[in-house]
Amino acid sequence: MQSPDTMRLDKWLWAARFFKTRKLACEAIIGGKVHLHGQRTKPGREVKPGSSLRIHKGALEWNIEVVVIPKQRRPASEARTFYSEDAESISRREAVIEQQRILRAAAPSRAAGRPGKRDRRLIHRFKNKHSES
Repeated sequence: MQSPDTMRLDKWLWAARFFKTRKLACEAIIGGKVHLHGQRTKPGREVKPGSSLRIHKGALEWNIEVVVIPKQRRPASEARTFYSEDAESISRREAVIEQQRILRAAAPSRAAGRPGKRDRRLIHRFKNKHSES
């Protein structure tokens, strides 16, 4: 039986709200997206206060140190107190988020849904014009 000052890695990631479900946390750990003390690990590995984690989710990366082992999953505002993140990690992640926001703003928006009646007429005119040539 595990002592109260340790917890399975997948359960801790779920409780700290890095992943929505424990299954997603397990898949990320098995896929090499989570490193414990700089090395790949398994979902059942025990974490304790002082453990260092590197977590990749998409383009984002967290370098954190475990501070608290919770008894249960808590709201996101409380979950932030379960770990401490270094300033460099925060600044890198904020820069990536800002770049993504700028790229989304610069990208042309796509028309939502199927073409309407007017759009279909324009498409048919365009196709018929080019098929006659």
